[in-house]
Amino acid sequence: MYEFKDEFLTGIEQIDREHKKLFEIANELYELKNEEFIPDKYDNIREILTELKEYTITHFEHEEEYMKSIGYKRMFTQLSQHNALREIINEWDLDAIDENQDEAIDDMLHTVTDWLVNHILNQDKLIGQ
Repeated sequence: MYEFKDEFLTGIEQIDREHKKLFEIANELYELKNEEFIPDKYDNIREILTELKEYTITHFEHEEEYMKSIGYKRMFTQLSQHNALREIINEWDLDAIDENQDEAIDDMLHTVTDWLVNHILNQDKLIGQ
């Protein structure tokens, strides 16, 4: 289960709200992985992946706008990391996902988990300081 905890708070209301939503999307993926009564999860994976892509783009735009507005000095690092995740998400192959659904979900969960935990704790929290 993916749960947003206080340790992930940046102190910036909009960013924290959007991070919570990203955790909710990750949790949807986790719940789908553990759903035993859906033999073919492709449509569900595709729906969650679409939501993840769209919400990530929106979140990054908001976060980048906020960093510009405060003259954030570490913005280049943030932009580099945002672009790296955008590339990873855009490279997920829906045909490969259909052939190996559980493996695809595991890969997506690993990527999203690593991103949420490491990026928020090591980068995004600095924005609020």
